[in-house]
Amino acid sequence: MLPLSTSRYDDFVSTYHHGNLRPALVVAAVDLARVNGPDGVVLREVARQTGVSHNAAYRHFVDREELLAEVASVAMNQLEQAMEQRLAGVNSRKPALRARRRLGEVGRAYVYFALAEPGLFEVAFATQPAHDPASTPEDAGAYRVLGGVLDELVDAGLLTPARREGADVVCWAAVHGFAMLHLRGPLREMPPEMREINLGLLLATIERGLTSA
Repeated sequence: MLPLSTSRYDDFVSTYHHGNLRPALVVAAVDLARVNGPDGVVLREVARQTGVSHNAAYRHFVDREELLAEVASVAMNQLEQAMEQRLAGVNSRKPALRARRRLGEVGRAYVYFALAEPGLFEVAFATQPAHDPASTPEDAGAYRVLGGVLDELVDAGLLTPARREGADVVCWAAVHGFAMLHLRGPLREMPPEMREINLGLLLATIERGLTSA
């Protein structure tokens, strides 16, 4: 897996003849995806950016879909990391308050990542991530992070096991829809201040819906 801290491919390019061409191609593809989303991930252009022939690139990736899946894995990992970083900032030791705050933070992290990295965000859901042919979006690390936070609500007595069933999809759909409306939809011109207010209302509504008696 490509190191999450890597955002450029220069170091890989300089040493690809030592066996690093595949990761160099992935880093170049990630950079292109950041700018142009899924449409930017084209093997011929990735090879050009990396300074090799497209035939050399095809020796490492059968087709564009395989490369796109690799980029999707990087994007999903970065989304998961962003969520974990937000969660790490919740310091409350009271289980109920901690669980509530962590639910809100995981939602904010999701939306903030989408707005900050629209290209990677779209790639993350454009194809099935690499490495596990049987995986689904629900298996992604970001989805597991959400599931863990929901389990904390159950442990804190705020969410019943019965209502926990399917809560992952409800939360995911809500924040994903919010993000897409502001990225590509009719809310994309909304001022950041108003968007933040509305995000707070959305997250509060999700919490109330899950935890109300």
